[in-house]
Amino acid sequence: MPAEPPRAAPPPLRAARRKPLTEVRGEHHLVPPRAPTFGGAPQWLRARFQALLFALGCRIQRHCGKVLFVGLLVFGALAVGLRVASIETDIEHLWVEAGSRVSQELRYTKEKLGEESVYTSQMLIQTPKRDGENILTQEALQLHLEAALAASKVQVSLYGKSWDLNKICYKSGVPIIENGMIERMIEKLFPCVILTPLDCFWEGSKLQGGSAYLPGRPDIQWSNLDPLQLMEELGQFTSLEGFKELLDKAEVGQAYMERPCLDPRDPQCPPSAPNKQSQQSPDIPAELSGGCHGFSRKFMRWQQELILGGTTKDSQGKLLRAEALQTMFLLMSPRQLFEHFKDDYEIHDISWSEEKAGAILEAWQRKFVELAQDSIPPNATQSVHAFSTTTLNDIMKSFSDVSAIRVAGGYLLMLAYACVTMLRWDCSKSQGAVGLAGVLLVALSVASGLGLCSLLGISFNAATTQVLPFLALGIGVDDMFLLAHAFTETSHHIPFKERTGECLKRTGTSVALTSVSNMIAFFMAALVPIPALRAFSLQAAVVVVFNFAMVLFVFPAILSLDLYRREKRRLDILCCFYSPCSSRVIQIQPQELADANDNHITTTVQAFTRCDPSGHHVVTVLPPTSQVCTSPAVLLPPTDPMGSQVFAPSSSTRDLLAQMDEAKSGRECVPLPFCRWSLADFAREKYAPLLLRTRSKVVVAVLFLALLGLSLYGTTMVHDGLYLTDIVPRDTKAHAFISAQFKYFSFYNMFIVTKGGFHYPGAQAALLSLHQAFSTVKYVVVPQGMLTHHTASPGLQATFDRDWQAGRITHDSYRNGSEDGALAYKLLIQTGNKKEPFNFNQLTTRRLVDENGIIPPDTFYICLTVWASNDPLGFAASQANFYPPPPEWIHDKYDTTGENLRIPAAQPLEFAQFPFYLSGLRRTADFVEAIESVRAICREAAQRHGVLSYPSGYPFLFWEQYIGLRHWFLLAISILLACTFLVCALLLLNPWTAGIIVSILAMMAVELFGIMGLMGIKLSAIPVVILIASVGIGVEFTVHVALGFLTAVGSRNVRSAAALEHTFAPVMDGAVSTLLGVLMLAGSEFDFIMRYFFAVLTILTLLGLLNGLVLLPVVLSVIGPPPEVQYPILPLPHYTEAMGPGSPRGPFVVPPTPAHILLEAGKDPSFPRITVSTSPCPPGAQPVAPGALPAYSTHLQGPAGTYTTVTATASVTVALHPTLPGSYPSFIPEGFTSSERDCLEEPSMPSTSSTTMPDTFEMQSMGCHGAGARR
Repeated sequence: MPAEPPRAAPPPLRAARRKPLTEVRGEHHLVPPRAPTFGGAPQWLRARFQALLFALGCRIQRHCGKVLFVGLLVFGALAVGLRVASIETDIEHLWVEAGSRVSQELRYTKEKLGEESVYTSQMLIQTPKRDGENILTQEALQLHLEAALAASKVQVSLYGKSWDLNKICYKSGVPIIENGMIERMIEKLFPCVILTPLDCFWEGSKLQGGSAYLPGRPDIQWSNLDPLQLMEELGQFTSLEGFKELLDKAEVGQAYMERPCLDPRDPQCPPSAPNKQSQQSPDIPAELSGGCHGFSRKFMRWQQELILGGTTKDSQGKLLRAEALQTMFLLMSPRQLFEHFKDDYEIHDISWSEEKAGAILEAWQRKFVELAQDSIPPNATQSVHAFSTTTLNDIMKSFSDVSAIRVAGGYLLMLAYACVTMLRWDCSKSQGAVGLAGVLLVALSVASGLGLCSLLGISFNAATTQVLPFLALGIGVDDMFLLAHAFTETSHHIPFKERTGECLKRTGTSVALTSVSNMIAFFMAALVPIPALRAFSLQAAVVVVFNFAMVLFVFPAILSLDLYRREKRRLDILCCFYSPCSSRVIQIQPQELADANDNHITTTVQAFTRCDPSGHHVVTVLPPTSQVCTSPAVLLPPTDPMGSQVFAPSSSTRDLLAQMDEAKSGRECVPLPFCRWSLADFAREKYAPLLLRTRSKVVVAVLFLALLGLSLYGTTMVHDGLYLTDIVPRDTKAHAFISAQFKYFSFYNMFIVTKGGFHYPGAQAALLSLHQAFSTVKYVVVPQGMLTHHTASPGLQATFDRDWQAGRITHDSYRNGSEDGALAYKLLIQTGNKKEPFNFNQLTTRRLVDENGIIPPDTFYICLTVWASNDPLGFAASQANFYPPPPEWIHDKYDTTGENLRIPAAQPLEFAQFPFYLSGLRRTADFVEAIESVRAICREAAQRHGVLSYPSGYPFLFWEQYIGLRHWFLLAISILLACTFLVCALLLLNPWTAGIIVSILAMMAVELFGIMGLMGIKLSAIPVVILIASVGIGVEFTVHVALGFLTAVGSRNVRSAAALEHTFAPVMDGAVSTLLGVLMLAGSEFDFIMRYFFAVLTILTLLGLLNGLVLLPVVLSVIGPPPEVQYPILPLPHYTEAMGPGSPRGPFVVPPTPAHILLEAGKDPSFPRITVSTSPCPPGAQPVAPGALPAYSTHLQGPAGTYTTVTATASVTVALHPTLPGSYPSFIPEGFTSSERDCLEEPSMPSTSSTTMPDTFEMQSMGCHGAGARR
């Protein structure tokens, strides 16, 4: 290539008399002949910022290889951080608000108890295959029995041992027996806690797998065990009086032997069964009415709501029918299982640990689900659904796993799209390799951003692994497309070494604005105090920062490398080969080229202007060169509706010239017509003229007002909530179970926990009133027969009174009294004083419990010890939990030593927990109402009595967030909109434009929120994050158009059209890339990903396109801000209106006959000069009146009656380049300017009219720093 000549600086703005002819991407606009008026400081500041970007781009181009190497090295090193990434699957850690009262309460519970859960539930639900069918039939219950039996017989072999249900199940209240033989037999026989409707019948005993052996009789199992008969037989060998009283108090009776049989014809059905003799089937609804009970009628009550679902009752409350049955197997927690077996001789050889206990439980649970579901024949009329704690954990783990196939598919799809859309027929314009490299760079930036998050300790979760790689890809390539489009628009008159700088100068502001807005949006989304979403938002913000760094530093190096390929005319992608059409650049002789229609050839050369020594003429200096690029100046078709283009665009002057040359040589390198079509052409020729008509504007306004109204209505239909069915994949067994449970069972455990910080013995009345107050809450159910430490003593006092009156207990002896009477004797003499622990005078002067149920404060903690140690069934059934735990003390009636009389007092309580139940909770509003009611009671108790308490349970963990969710949402989105306004106002330096952008973004958020309501998508933390992020993502669709409008010249309509022309393609590419990025989410097996991410993000992208490319241009064309650069408007000569305003195609301007502009070389053949002068207007030419021009046409006018001619040896058309939206020609960065300055002075001359007309005009280039011209 020839060496470039020195470039002249643009003329000072004070030189106002000029009449330049400009060209933008082949569109020829007449630029006004007076100096532009700039907005002052805002433009100066942005020009400074663009100068920095320009300098950065130029330096990157000079050192593109080094920049690329260092960038890849840094990004690659950070991507290695993914090796230490951790995935969080604990629901508690994911969804409990960070720093909330719930998290503080959980922390307090774990500090005191170490582990909140003492058992885990494994569930079976049976439903009819036909909705509405009654399940309370003998056939249905027999089917339920088969499934439950299969589940109860599950065994797993692990660590060389066999583990069955009886070894790992949770057993409530195993009594402590001093007789070793009885204790071992009780341990083997003591039943597992299994909540099942089968416990209403004898068949419930079959689920208990324990057995014991006694000589002379068959194995003892619960199906043949009569506890009363067994106690009589064993009583012959040892004293079991205390154990008998324990069974009597628990109302064990004959256990299962006295319950009816489902099938009385079963040979094993005991003779004691009520329907054994009659052989009649039991009345199943009557037996199940009110619930069932385990082997203890008093302490093991299974509420009807817990075992039956979809019930129907008559007016008297009698159970008629039900649609679902539920059985629950309770297993020990890993820690409890570890503690239970740690001293067992059977496992001493396997290095027993809590991790191994957890592995055993997980293996058993997986097999439990598998066998229970396979136990039912396929042709059965009922469906059985099994679920375990491990199933849920497995779902969460699979939900959090990265799908390598989907990630690879998404990125390959984006690679293909980028390559295809950026390929061109002309290798000098093709950027397929740039598209491929850009997508790969985005992938690297995403990996490096997530790697940094891993190094910072931010854990991954399902939202990160399932969504963020695709969302970041879609957002990241938007700026890449913008830079690539701007790079192709960079004119050839820009010096080669400055083209990357020019590209960054034009696009850097937009890229910075979108990236900063996205970053702020995700940081604002991190205000939502849900750990999973906070981690997602922070990771997304970091990835946006890395994408910005990649686009600003590394991708320009790729563009610079591709620029060298384009200049050498090598093939795209296959850069080792030269283009077969590289001879398009030809040498022309100085002669006039014209076709039959007298259309002259446009010849493009490098040039710059200066004034001659006299100051009367502008001199255009041509560098010595033999290669020029030409294209014919084709007249604009008369049907162009815009009327602002004088000449039709040409995609490449080389292409057009090549067509002429190849027609002679027979080459086949001319592209097909459809290959030359582009989105920019569509926006300029079709879309903008149609959209900016007055009628179209009215239609757009009406449609968007209707959409806004519909969205506002949709916002009223948005309900809070996120259910487990939304997370679990559809058409899976787990989803079927969760759907059935949600439909039929709304029964939840809850606990009231009282903390330390107050005196428990003195606050008994307040504690009692607190517990009683919960019975007034709509959804709270108080357990039947619930025992507490202050209501356990009335029975003891009554027994003591009877024994005292009968003389069995005296002042000195209690040996003849009952077990409870003797225990009451010991309690009554306690003083709580360590020095004088006994006072026998209190036997008749004090009561264990007064008429209000209050225990004497000085013996409160002594009674707590007695209750916890000597009433194991009642204590376990109450599900009470204390910290510090009460000491163990065993009552022995026959031990009369003083040490046995001393009962150790429990330590002052810091934690006490008692159970309640929640029932009837269906909607999120029900959960919120129950939570607020319970919280209000706890708050009132603290304010009135100083009793510190809080609720605990599953509903309070996961529904608490909905109480303040909308508050956090409104707060975050308000702050974000304010921040977006400030960022836009600072970078655009135009509050008017920033206000319009923020208004459009707020409207997008309302539209998205309303459409979510119409689609039935519930509001939870995840949609809230997307709604907040929609503001940042929406900036991608609005700021480019707004910036293009702000920096364009002309009327509002013209500027809107120009903005659409230059931004339509990159905005559309960005939208398509975002859609392609999230497209792979549609293949997720999780309905949650489909609805809450893919659907919402797709709708957001479509709304962004509609608001950014339809509504925003219309709004700007009506109420947009004034241009930053203003030119005076004068009449345009030689142009006439061809069609009136009523024409179907609208008014347009017919260009005049092309002027013959002549070029004359200077005396020095190696450095020719061209003199530009003005000549009178040809006779008969009439200027057009200002009112005759369409409102949206670009026009300028020079002095009436003059036109410009240049005398030369060839007839050519001279054209100069104006600025593209986003660039400022007035500021030349230091180091990139020439010392030459124009010095044009304005001599005045008289005119035939009263207007003073100039003699000469200066030619200037508005598109570069020098005066490079296209001719």
